[in-house]
Amino acid sequence: MRLHKSGQSWIVHTPAKLNLFLEVLGKRDDGFHELQTLMTTVNLFDTLIFTEEPNSNVSLRCHDAGCALRKDARSGGSSTMSIPEGADNLAVRAAELLRSKTGVRAGIHIDLYKRIPAAAGLAGGSSNAAATLFALNRIHGLGLSRQELQELASEIGSDVSFFLSSSPTALCEGRGEIIRPTPLPSRLYFVIAKPASGLSTADVFRNCRPESSPRGAAALLQSLMQGNLQRAGSQLFNSLQAPAESLNPELQRLKQNFARQRFVGHMMSGSGTAWFGVCRHRHEAMTAASRLRASGPDRVFVAETSP
Repeated sequence: MRLHKSGQSWIVHTPAKLNLFLEVLGKRDDGFHELQTLMTTVNLFDTLIFTEEPNSNVSLRCHDAGCALRKDARSGGSSTMSIPEGADNLAVRAAELLRSKTGVRAGIHIDLYKRIPAAAGLAGGSSNAAATLFALNRIHGLGLSRQELQELASEIGSDVSFFLSSSPTALCEGRGEIIRPTPLPSRLYFVIAKPASGLSTADVFRNCRPESSPRGAAALLQSLMQGNLQRAGSQLFNSLQAPAESLNPELQRLKQNFARQRFVGHMMSGSGTAWFGVCRHRHEAMTAASRLRASGPDRVFVAETSP
Protein backbone atom coordinates (compact mmCIF):
# COMPACT_ATOMS: atom_id res chain seq x y z
CA MET A 1 0.00 0.00 0.00
CA ARG A 2 1.10 3.57 -0.70
CA LEU A 3 0.02 6.56 1.37
CA HIS A 4 0.33 10.06 -0.03
CA LYS A 5 -0.66 13.46 1.28
CA SER A 6 -2.96 15.85 -0.55
CA GLY A 7 -3.53 19.17 1.21
CA GLN A 8 -4.61 18.38 4.76
CA SER A 9 -5.56 14.78 3.97
CA TRP A 10 -3.86 11.44 3.32
CA ILE A 11 -4.99 9.08 0.56
CA VAL A 12 -4.56 5.33 0.16
CA HIS A 13 -5.98 2.95 -2.47
CA THR A 14 -7.00 -0.47 -1.16
CA PRO A 15 -7.08 -3.53 -3.47
CA ALA A 16 -9.55 -6.38 -3.75
CA LYS A 17 -8.34 -9.98 -3.50
CA LEU A 18 -9.16 -13.23 -5.23
CA ASN A 19 -8.80 -16.70 -3.71
CA LEU A 20 -7.11 -18.89 -6.31
CA PHE A 21 -7.34 -21.76 -3.82
CA LEU A 22 -9.42 -22.02 -0.66
CA GLU A 23 -9.76 -25.16 1.43
CA VAL A 24 -11.65 -25.28 4.72
CA LEU A 25 -9.92 -27.88 6.89
CA GLY A 26 -12.19 -27.83 9.93
CA LYS A 27 -13.51 -25.74 12.79
CA ARG A 28 -11.14 -24.55 15.50
CA ASP A 29 -11.71 -24.36 19.24
CA ASP A 30 -11.86 -20.55 19.00
CA GLY A 31 -14.85 -20.73 16.66
CA PHE A 32 -12.92 -19.82 13.52
CA HIS A 33 -12.13 -22.24 10.71
CA GLU A 34 -8.73 -23.69 9.86
CA LEU A 35 -7.93 -22.71 6.28
CA GLN A 36 -5.39 -22.98 3.54
CA THR A 37 -5.81 -20.33 0.86
CA LEU A 38 -3.78 -18.81 -1.95
CA MET A 39 -4.75 -15.16 -2.26
CA THR A 40 -3.70 -12.46 -4.67
CA THR A 41 -4.54 -8.77 -4.86
CA VAL A 42 -5.94 -7.31 -8.07
CA ASN A 43 -6.22 -3.77 -9.40
CA LEU A 44 -9.80 -3.17 -8.35
CA PHE A 45 -9.57 -0.54 -5.63
CA ASP A 46 -11.49 1.33 -2.97
CA THR A 47 -10.06 4.71 -1.96
CA LEU A 48 -9.76 5.96 1.62
CA ILE A 49 -9.09 9.61 2.47
CA PHE A 50 -8.03 10.36 6.05
CA THR A 51 -8.43 13.84 7.52
CA GLU A 52 -7.45 14.76 11.07
CA GLU A 53 -10.24 16.29 13.16
CA PRO A 54 -10.02 18.74 16.08
CA ASN A 55 -12.14 16.39 18.24
CA SER A 56 -11.20 12.91 19.46
CA ASN A 57 -13.74 10.97 17.40
CA VAL A 58 -13.46 8.46 14.56
CA SER A 59 -16.02 9.03 11.81
CA LEU A 60 -16.53 7.52 8.38
CA ARG A 61 -18.64 8.40 5.38
CA CYS A 62 -19.13 6.00 2.48
CA HIS A 63 -19.40 7.33 -1.08
CA ASP A 64 -20.38 5.58 -4.29
CA ALA A 65 -17.46 5.39 -6.72
CA GLY A 66 -18.93 3.05 -9.28
CA CYS A 67 -20.59 0.13 -7.50
CA ALA A 68 -21.96 1.10 -4.10
CA LEU A 69 -25.19 2.28 -5.71
CA ARG A 70 -27.32 0.09 -7.91
CA LYS A 71 -30.65 0.41 -9.62
CA ASP A 72 -33.73 -0.72 -7.74
CA ALA A 73 -35.67 -2.73 -10.34
CA ARG A 74 -39.01 -2.02 -8.67
CA SER A 75 -38.75 1.76 -8.34
CA GLY A 76 -36.23 2.61 -11.07
CA GLY A 77 -34.28 4.58 -8.49
CA SER A 78 -31.01 3.88 -6.71
CA SER A 79 -30.54 2.16 -3.38
CA THR A 80 -27.37 2.16 -1.32
CA MET A 81 -25.80 -1.20 -0.66
CA SER A 82 -25.63 -2.13 2.98
CA ILE A 83 -22.22 -0.67 3.87
CA PRO A 84 -22.15 0.44 7.53
CA GLU A 85 -20.60 3.77 8.47
CA GLY A 86 -20.39 3.23 12.22
CA ALA A 87 -18.70 0.71 14.51
CA ASP A 88 -19.71 -2.20 12.24
CA ASN A 89 -17.46 -0.89 9.46
CA LEU A 90 -14.11 -2.68 9.57
CA ALA A 91 -12.16 0.52 8.87
CA VAL A 92 -13.76 2.19 11.90
CA ARG A 93 -13.13 -0.92 13.96
CA ALA A 94 -9.47 -0.89 12.90
CA ALA A 95 -9.08 2.77 13.84
CA GLU A 96 -10.67 2.23 17.24
CA LEU A 97 -8.53 -0.86 17.91
CA LEU A 98 -5.34 1.02 17.06
CA ARG A 99 -6.36 3.88 19.34
CA SER A 100 -7.15 1.54 22.22
CA LYS A 101 -3.80 -0.27 21.89
CA THR A 102 -1.64 2.86 21.50
CA GLY A 103 -3.47 5.52 23.49
CA VAL A 104 -3.83 7.87 20.48
CA ARG A 105 -6.78 10.21 20.97
CA ALA A 106 -6.49 12.43 17.87
CA GLY A 107 -9.70 12.60 15.88
CA ILE A 108 -9.86 11.23 12.34
CA HIS A 109 -12.46 11.35 9.59
CA ILE A 110 -12.42 8.71 6.85
CA ASP A 111 -14.04 9.19 3.45
CA LEU A 112 -14.45 5.75 1.87
CA TYR A 113 -15.00 5.66 -1.90
CA LYS A 114 -16.36 2.20 -2.74
CA ARG A 115 -15.59 0.40 -5.98
CA ILE A 116 -15.12 -3.13 -4.63
CA PRO A 117 -18.55 -4.78 -4.38
CA ALA A 118 -19.71 -5.75 -0.89
CA ALA A 119 -20.82 -9.28 0.05
CA ALA A 120 -18.74 -10.62 -2.84
CA GLY A 121 -15.80 -12.57 -1.37
CA LEU A 122 -13.41 -9.86 -2.59
CA ALA A 123 -12.48 -8.65 0.94
CA GLY A 124 -13.06 -4.95 0.34
CA GLY A 125 -13.83 -4.41 4.02
CA SER A 126 -10.74 -6.30 5.15
CA SER A 127 -8.59 -4.31 2.73
CA ASN A 128 -10.05 -1.07 4.07
CA ALA A 129 -9.27 -2.15 7.64
CA ALA A 130 -5.66 -3.01 6.77
CA ALA A 131 -5.24 0.34 5.01
CA THR A 132 -6.59 2.13 8.06
CA LEU A 133 -4.04 0.47 10.35
CA PHE A 134 -1.27 1.22 7.85
CA ALA A 135 -2.31 4.85 7.33
CA LEU A 136 -2.93 5.81 10.94
CA ASN A 137 0.38 4.25 11.99
CA ARG A 138 2.07 6.69 9.59
CA ILE A 139 -0.19 9.69 10.20
CA HIS A 140 0.20 9.51 13.99
CA GLY A 141 3.90 8.57 13.82
CA LEU A 142 3.40 5.43 15.91
CA GLY A 143 6.31 3.48 14.45
CA LEU A 144 4.59 0.08 14.68
CA SER A 145 6.30 -2.69 12.69
CA ARG A 146 4.59 -4.72 9.97
CA GLN A 147 4.39 -7.66 12.39
CA GLU A 148 2.76 -5.51 15.08
CA LEU A 149 0.22 -4.21 12.57
CA GLN A 150 -0.52 -7.76 11.41
CA GLU A 151 -1.11 -8.86 15.00
CA LEU A 152 -3.68 -6.08 15.36
CA ALA A 153 -5.16 -7.02 11.98
CA SER A 154 -5.74 -10.62 13.09
CA GLU A 155 -8.04 -9.31 15.83
CA ILE A 156 -10.28 -7.70 13.21
CA GLY A 157 -10.77 -10.44 10.63
CA SER A 158 -9.15 -13.42 8.94
CA ASP A 159 -8.22 -11.65 5.68
CA VAL A 160 -6.96 -8.37 7.13
CA SER A 161 -3.38 -9.46 7.88
CA PHE A 162 -2.87 -10.55 4.27
CA PHE A 163 -3.24 -7.00 2.99
CA LEU A 164 -0.35 -5.90 5.22
CA SER A 165 2.03 -8.58 3.92
CA SER A 166 5.10 -7.87 1.81
CA SER A 167 3.79 -9.66 -1.29
CA PRO A 168 0.62 -9.18 -3.37
CA THR A 169 0.27 -12.99 -3.47
CA ALA A 170 0.55 -15.25 -0.42
CA LEU A 171 -0.33 -18.69 0.87
CA CYS A 172 -2.27 -18.14 4.10
CA GLU A 173 -2.97 -20.76 6.74
CA GLY A 174 -4.40 -21.04 10.25
CA ARG A 175 -7.44 -18.76 10.25
CA GLY A 176 -5.57 -16.66 7.65
CA GLU A 177 -3.01 -15.05 9.96
CA ILE A 178 -0.10 -17.37 9.02
CA ILE A 179 1.18 -15.75 5.83
CA ARG A 180 3.80 -17.05 3.43
CA PRO A 181 4.53 -14.48 0.69
CA THR A 182 4.53 -16.22 -2.69
CA PRO A 183 5.46 -13.83 -5.53
CA LEU A 184 4.22 -15.11 -8.88
CA PRO A 185 6.57 -15.06 -11.90
CA SER A 186 4.08 -13.40 -14.27
CA ARG A 187 0.99 -11.22 -14.27
CA LEU A 188 -2.44 -12.88 -14.24
CA TYR A 189 -5.55 -11.50 -15.96
CA PHE A 190 -9.12 -11.99 -14.73
CA VAL A 191 -12.74 -11.25 -15.43
CA ILE A 192 -14.77 -10.81 -12.24
CA ALA A 193 -18.57 -10.80 -12.19
CA LYS A 194 -20.82 -9.99 -9.24
CA PRO A 195 -24.54 -10.86 -9.31
CA ALA A 196 -27.06 -8.53 -7.71
CA SER A 197 -27.47 -10.69 -4.61
CA GLY A 198 -24.96 -11.40 -1.86
CA LEU A 199 -24.42 -14.13 0.69
CA SER A 200 -23.84 -14.30 4.42
CA THR A 201 -20.30 -15.55 5.06
CA ALA A 202 -21.51 -17.24 8.25
CA ASP A 203 -24.23 -19.12 6.35
CA VAL A 204 -21.78 -20.34 3.71
CA PHE A 205 -19.29 -21.61 6.31
CA ARG A 206 -22.11 -23.22 8.30
CA ASN A 207 -23.07 -25.29 5.25
CA CYS A 208 -19.50 -26.28 4.35
CA ARG A 209 -18.42 -29.87 5.02
CA PRO A 210 -14.61 -30.22 4.98
CA GLU A 211 -13.24 -33.10 2.91
CA SER A 212 -11.72 -36.05 4.77
CA SER A 213 -8.61 -35.93 2.53
CA PRO A 214 -7.48 -32.32 1.95
CA ARG A 215 -5.96 -31.69 -1.48
CA GLY A 216 -3.70 -28.74 -0.57
CA ALA A 217 -2.49 -25.88 -2.77
CA ALA A 218 0.94 -27.32 -3.67
CA ALA A 219 -0.01 -28.52 -7.16
CA LEU A 220 -1.58 -25.20 -8.11
CA LEU A 221 1.41 -23.27 -6.79
CA GLN A 222 3.79 -25.44 -8.79
CA SER A 223 1.82 -24.85 -11.99
CA LEU A 224 1.76 -21.10 -11.45
CA MET A 225 5.48 -20.97 -10.69
CA GLN A 226 6.20 -22.93 -13.88
CA GLY A 227 4.00 -20.59 -15.90
CA ASN A 228 1.66 -23.44 -16.89
CA LEU A 229 -1.55 -21.42 -16.87
CA GLN A 230 -3.65 -24.09 -18.60
CA ARG A 231 -2.85 -26.65 -15.91
CA ALA A 232 -3.26 -24.07 -13.14
CA GLY A 233 -6.74 -23.27 -14.43
CA SER A 234 -7.81 -26.86 -13.84
CA GLN A 235 -6.41 -26.77 -10.29
CA LEU A 236 -8.40 -23.81 -8.97
CA PHE A 237 -10.40 -24.92 -5.94
CA ASN A 238 -12.78 -23.40 -3.40
CA SER A 239 -14.49 -25.66 -0.87
CA LEU A 240 -17.01 -22.90 -0.11
CA GLN A 241 -18.31 -22.90 -3.67
CA ALA A 242 -20.65 -25.89 -3.38
CA PRO A 243 -22.44 -24.64 -0.24
CA ALA A 244 -22.68 -21.14 -1.75
CA GLU A 245 -24.25 -22.53 -4.93
CA SER A 246 -26.81 -24.41 -2.85
CA LEU A 247 -27.75 -21.18 -1.06
CA ASN A 248 -27.88 -18.85 -4.06
CA PRO A 249 -29.34 -19.94 -7.44
CA GLU A 250 -27.78 -16.91 -9.16
CA LEU A 251 -24.37 -18.55 -8.74
CA GLN A 252 -25.49 -21.54 -10.80
CA ARG A 253 -26.46 -19.22 -13.67
CA LEU A 254 -23.22 -17.27 -13.34
CA LYS A 255 -21.21 -20.51 -13.42
CA GLN A 256 -23.00 -21.56 -16.62
CA ASN A 257 -22.31 -18.18 -18.24
CA PHE A 258 -18.60 -18.43 -17.40
CA ALA A 259 -18.46 -21.99 -18.76
CA ARG A 260 -19.46 -20.62 -22.19
CA GLN A 261 -16.37 -18.38 -22.35
CA ARG A 262 -12.77 -19.34 -23.16
CA PHE A 263 -11.35 -19.12 -19.64
CA VAL A 264 -8.49 -21.41 -18.66
CA GLY A 265 -10.40 -21.86 -15.38
CA HIS A 266 -13.13 -20.17 -13.36
CA MET A 267 -14.67 -20.36 -9.89
CA MET A 268 -16.09 -18.35 -6.98
CA SER A 269 -13.89 -16.15 -4.79
CA GLY A 270 -14.01 -16.47 -1.01
CA SER A 271 -17.50 -17.02 0.36
CA GLY A 272 -19.03 -15.38 -2.74
CA THR A 273 -20.87 -14.16 -4.60
CA ALA A 274 -18.23 -12.86 -7.02
CA TRP A 275 -17.14 -15.30 -9.73
CA PHE A 276 -13.90 -14.97 -11.66
CA GLY A 277 -12.30 -16.44 -14.75
CA VAL A 278 -8.56 -16.66 -15.53
CA CYS A 279 -7.50 -15.39 -18.96
CA ARG A 280 -4.34 -15.81 -21.04
CA HIS A 281 -3.99 -12.08 -21.73
CA ARG A 282 -5.80 -8.77 -21.33
CA HIS A 283 -7.42 -8.83 -24.77
CA GLU A 284 -9.02 -12.19 -24.00
CA ALA A 285 -10.28 -10.77 -20.70
CA MET A 286 -11.82 -7.72 -22.40
CA THR A 287 -13.61 -9.93 -24.95
CA ALA A 288 -14.97 -12.30 -22.30
CA ALA A 289 -16.10 -9.40 -20.11
CA SER A 290 -18.05 -7.87 -23.00
CA ARG A 291 -19.84 -11.16 -23.63
CA LEU A 292 -20.60 -11.65 -19.95
CA ARG A 293 -22.08 -8.15 -19.63
CA ALA A 294 -24.51 -9.06 -22.38
CA SER A 295 -25.60 -12.16 -20.42
CA GLY A 296 -26.80 -10.17 -17.42
CA PRO A 297 -24.53 -10.17 -14.31
CA ASP A 298 -25.01 -7.09 -12.15
CA ARG A 299 -21.36 -5.95 -12.43
CA VAL A 300 -18.42 -7.18 -14.51
CA PHE A 301 -14.79 -6.09 -14.06
CA VAL A 302 -11.54 -6.76 -15.90
CA ALA A 303 -8.65 -6.98 -13.45
CA GLU A 304 -5.07 -8.15 -13.18
CA THR A 305 -2.67 -9.04 -10.41
CA SER A 306 -1.10 -6.08 -8.65
CA PRO A 307 2.61 -5.49 -9.27
